Amino acid sequence: MKHKQPITPERDPWDVWQTRLTKGQYELTSVEFTITNLCNLRCEHCAVGEQLVEKEGLPLSVDLLMQRLDEIPQLTTMSFTGGEPILNQTVVKQTLQPLLKYAKERGIYTQLNTNLTLPLSRYEDWIEDVDVVHISYNYRNVEDFHRIAFHHMKRDVPLQTAEKLFEQMKENARVLAKQGIFVSAESFLSPFTAQYIQTIHQQIADLGCKRHEVHPLYPSDFAKEMKLLRLSEYRQAIYSLLAHRHPDVWILFGTLPFFPCSEEKEDHDLLLRLHQEPLVTIRQDPDGRNRLNINAFTGDVFVTDFADGSPLGNIQKDRLVDIFARWLQTNTAKQYHCFCPQAHCTGPNLIVAKTYYPDWDFTKRKATIAIEE
Repeated sequence: MKHKQPITPERDPWDVWQTRLTKGQYELTSVEFTITNLCNLRCEHCAVGEQLVEKEGLPLSVDLLMQRLDEIPQLTTMSFTGGEPILNQTVVKQTLQPLLKYAKERGIYTQLNTNLTLPLSRYEDWIEDVDVVHISYNYRNVEDFHRIAFHHMKRDVPLQTAEKLFEQMKENARVLAKQGIFVSAESFLSPFTAQYIQTIHQQIADLGCKRHEVHPLYPSDFAKEMKLLRLSEYRQAIYSLLAHRHPDVWILFGTLPFFPCSEEKEDHDLLLRLHQEPLVTIRQDPDGRNRLNINAFTGDVFVTDFADGSPLGNIQKDRLVDIFARWLQTNTAKQYHCFCPQAHCTGPNLIVAKTYYPDWDFTKRKATIAIEE
């Protein structure tokens, strides 16, 4: 069993930056498994909402999954997502737990994306094998949770039901955090959450979460019709959060829609501020740079779990390292995998680029600021 160093702002195993900087190229070091399409919620912002089902079959053999993982010598991280991964007890026992044990033996960092609304007893036998418990948190109160979490539910859900789940989620987060589990809460920035990001952040801190992840709203699946923040509003929300942040909570900005090749001084000022702020990091986008997503039921492989388009391959016949190598040679990868080492930037997330910068050719742009380490 290999020893793992603690996860810290200086050591984020999911960040592609260090690999790209030191190796001079992208390597497949991370695998994400979609292990269920069942979920007890239907959140308005769910980027995989249209893939959710009421019933599902059995996933592929875990032995096949492990065989493919064995073929990646540099594998560093694994993530498990859905749907709600804990809802299907068969999947938990036959897929999730064996893969967590496998990861522990190899010294691979693991993350579980869960809404934590189910009884804590569903987690207790194995949760200590998870390095990061990741939840979504975009609420001020139970009314917000009720409106957001059941927005696309096909039946009416009583407020009392929402309150029970909301309180269960918060209590589970508190208990796990007190037990020393690394709980990371993610908020997306939208016209609604941007107004209340200070309140949301404080509640996340009160739950004992070690990290607050902040991401854009991805206009995918259920979220396609949701209103997006203008970049100026997004920038202002970040400054508001920084001004009222909890000093002991790590803030991670993922797929940040601001780039050092911008002509806007406001963007440069913001990036420089974020790189100087204590316990604040910008995670370079892992999707397609060091990570692939695998559907554990079909074996199909995608750049991300909410990717549009055809699969890149299938693990029933392809090695993951071969799929990754083919992906890097595609025009899409070459279009967005730019690299500016002096500005600590590996280019944009595909959805962010198409949403906010549809006319930019990132391969022809150059960073105009430098980030001092």
